[in-house]
Amino acid sequence: MERPRAVRARRITKCFGEVVALDEIDLDVAPGQIHGLVGPNGAGKTTLLGLLLGLAVADSGQLEILGTPIRRALDAPDGVAGFVDGPGLYPSLTARQNLAALARLRGLDPRGAGLDEALDQVGLTDVADDRTGGFSLGMRQRLGLAAALLTRPRLLILDEPSNGLDPVGARHVHRVLTGLAADGAAIVLSSHRMDDVEALCSEVTIVATGRVVFSGPLSKLAAENRELDYRLRTSDPARARALAAESPGITVVEDEVVRGLVPAMDELVARLVRENIALRELSPVVSPLEAAFLNLTEEK
Repeated sequence: MERPRAVRARRITKCFGEVVALDEIDLDVAPGQIHGLVGPNGAGKTTLLGLLLGLAVADSGQLEILGTPIRRALDAPDGVAGFVDGPGLYPSLTARQNLAALARLRGLDPRGAGLDEALDQVGLTDVADDRTGGFSLGMRQRLGLAAALLTRPRLLILDEPSNGLDPVGARHVHRVLTGLAADGAAIVLSSHRMDDVEALCSEVTIVATGRVVFSGPLSKLAAENRELDYRLRTSDPARARALAAESPGITVVEDEVVRGLVPAMDELVARLVRENIALRELSPVVSPLEAAFLNLTEEK
């Protein structure tokens, strides 16, 4: 028997007075999937995440979380965890004390809630007994993730989890999220960092002005994208530029930048090889996800 979707949303609409924050949104997230939610500021991402966490209820549409229909606020089933607009912490308490307090609020015994294990997972063991009032933004984000882990979530909702993270912190967060997904948890995360979305997410939903402008696999997004600019570096720049200018579907933008679709780039690489010109770099100047994001949101 097929497991129910972790998230199934159909025609979700949410208004704040005259402002339409979400306009007939559809969303599907499967167990074991990390699903990216991206869009410009004011697109409705935080509103949608709040609905998934049960902090508010839609004005219309159907929303199912872990197979449970959501009909009112605070109606999310057990197994849902996460945060929006950053985690709420007690600045006068230490990291461990914060987790203990949150465990008690959730009806858990702190002694058996795995506080130290959660702190270790996110790389905060060394500061477990430091007050969180002195924590950096990235450390607070990691502690918020540790708090979510206490409930062993089947659906994890995260709003900008990489905000303020240094490379070490980002590595801890990535390791935790990929491990949770491998164990069957569904994860929905919003991010303005396209590199994070590309590294973590198998599918992405792009929203603009409260509507979905794309939802599906990253590979489909790249395939549907317009021409991209590529940085072209070879052992013979002048000859490579001349070959690019002669190639169908290729435009030379500047000395080391050419523009075209993926098939045209493949043919250019083949021509360079036939001419014994060593290819040292052929990479998008802007990632396919970022380029598609800009195209789709600007069109909207």
